[in-house]
Amino acid sequence: MPDFAFEDTLTSRGFARVAGVDEAGRGPLAGPVVAAAVILPRPFSCPFLNDSKKLTKNRRELLYGEITGNPTVIWAVGLVGPEEIDAINILRATHRAMGLALAALSENPDIALIDGLPVKGLSMPHEALVKGDGLSLSIAAASVIAKVTRDRFMERIDSEFPAYGFARHQGYGTRQHLEALRKHGPCRHHRRSFQPVSQLSLPFGDGA
Repeated sequence: MPDFAFEDTLTSRGFARVAGVDEAGRGPLAGPVVAAAVILPRPFSCPFLNDSKKLTKNRRELLYGEITGNPTVIWAVGLVGPEEIDAINILRATHRAMGLALAALSENPDIALIDGLPVKGLSMPHEALVKGDGLSLSIAAASVIAKVTRDRFMERIDSEFPAYGFARHQGYGTRQHLEALRKHGPCRHHRRSFQPVSQLSLPFGDGA
């Protein structure tokens, strides 16, 4: 289970305020990539908080409410949509979403602890931690907020474009989603630079 070991190491090096950062939605064929940044208070306790991928949807929702409902938790999200993803590629879009989330925090962190690899061009000190969402409580909290925020976004656009089933697969390339793409063509929430969306001959429009 994640803990504060990495945050404590950074604090001992003089970084008093550590923000955990994680993203959701790099792989899907549709929807935004979402990043969250979280500064947890100390002491802090949140039983069951872990990498969002290891949690059920119901557990993520409960933890999201617990974390974001805590007035001593500082958090923010950044979203980058399909049009910008297509323009700059998904890696740069993910880094941009992380920068947006950090910039939106109500208090500036001294350093960011980021899940994955170093972020080129990030305008603040940071350290990268591979599989950090299962190691750092701050990153785990960010992973839950990013995932729930994105899932809710996909549920909203599902009501706008029900033929694709976004609420069920969140834009991933499931069989149902691929069949809907072949039948209706892409809608404006699809990432046109991603295969197989980029290979479809149907025009891009409002889909079904």
